[in-house]
Amino acid sequence: MTRSPESPVELPAPWRDAAVTVVLPTYNESANLPLVVEELLALPLPGLTVLVVDDNSPDGTGKVAEELAVASDGRVAVAHRPHKDGLGRAYVDGMTRALDAGAEYVLQMDADLSHPPAFVPQLLGTLLSTRAGVVIGSRYVPGGSLASEWGVDRRILSGWANFYVDALLRMKIRDVTAGFKLWARETLLDIGLHRVRSNGYSFQVEMNYLAVRRGHKVVEVPIRFEERVLGSSKMTLAVKLESAKVPFQLRWRYRGTR
Repeated sequence: MTRSPESPVELPAPWRDAAVTVVLPTYNESANLPLVVEELLALPLPGLTVLVVDDNSPDGTGKVAEELAVASDGRVAVAHRPHKDGLGRAYVDGMTRALDAGAEYVLQMDADLSHPPAFVPQLLGTLLSTRAGVVIGSRYVPGGSLASEWGVDRRILSGWANFYVDALLRMKIRDVTAGFKLWARETLLDIGLHRVRSNGYSFQVEMNYLAVRRGHKVVEVPIRFEERVLGSSKMTLAVKLESAKVPFQLRWRYRGTR
């Protein structure tokens, strides 16, 4: 299901107070982290908090996160992990901590500002108004777009990845590899984060697949995906290879899940 940008969501007062925890995995994002946290805390969502999950970044991201936490009046927390262990493990750790702390909704997004925080209220309003289990900020529904800095090769690779995954898993999600998503608490509890094994960007695919297999409603809203300005991408050959084989593994692993 998709929602067009021509029908924006206006949040009623009770929705603005919803307990939303933003899980931000970081590895060498010391330059971007203060910017994304500032934008998130400036949103008209007083119930929003941020949980930074840092994998012992050598550039001092963990220290920067601690400084932000001290200055945030309790709205920023930090989870320090001993070493770089993959995006999937960081998200599972952060989401589990968020649920244990009582989060009603858990937002996952990149710390490099490729996912504009300004779209967060729309994700929340859409989830609440449609009673979805998860709302995806999508590059590939009508109204969604990619930064102009994306070259033809990256566009082809991204488009092919979504086609490939959908051909194998039949989820009917246009941006199945997207990492900008808002989850309802009940959905995450039903999925069972302990089940999730994917470690790289294929974590996104596995989470979507579990949600669909368990019968949760998935809604996509259009966003503009921006190019990172500072720092470097974490996409490696190993991550790409994992992403290629995971759809086959998911079909087998969850063949009995309905």
